[in-house]
Amino acid sequence: MDFTPLTDTLSSKSYDKISDICDELMLEAFAAEGTPFQDEWPYAIHLLGHIYVNDINSARFLWKSIPSAVKENQPEVVAAWRIGQKLWTRDYAGVHEAIRGFDWSQETRVLVAAFSELYTKRMFQLLLSAYSTISIQDTAHFLGMNEDDAANYVMQQGWIVDPASGMLTVKKQLIVTEQKLDSSKLQRLTEYVFHLEH
Repeated sequence: MDFTPLTDTLSSKSYDKISDICDELMLEAFAAEGTPFQDEWPYAIHLLGHIYVNDINSARFLWKSIPSAVKENQPEVVAAWRIGQKLWTRDYAGVHEAIRGFDWSQETRVLVAAFSELYTKRMFQLLLSAYSTISIQDTAHFLGMNEDDAANYVMQQGWIVDPASGMLTVKKQLIVTEQKLDSSKLQRLTEYVFHLEH
């Protein structure tokens, strides 16, 4: 089976396209009747591709379709699914533990590292939107870091640390939206209000 599109995508670091390419290649393999592909299929990369784009449902269904023999003989596939399980159950710290808890192969290591970085950014955005103050310990838990690294990470984003209480004050990022006022819209609004009043 030709995995050139997948290897090209991995080498170009277009990780958000991996799941679609793997799905397409798998459909082609199914279409070529009688072609055994399960033994050589990159299930770990396929699972991680779905996980990278936060498509946990597809990762879950892929996991269910993986033959038992593959699950027993390829521990990296099981390790990739462990990340998916932690995401499914919203065990935020467990995701980081699952990432660090396996010695990834050379071909998946870069993808896992990219996902880890992306996931940390997602968790930071979640904390940013959900909290006005949070403890350093909880922040470290969500970001999968030790307390010093977590404090340094959020301080670089402008958060304020109170060393006495161990609390962080979240600095909300200003969202600048530019509104363009179209004179025709203003005219229609004026006519509408005039109509309602008279």
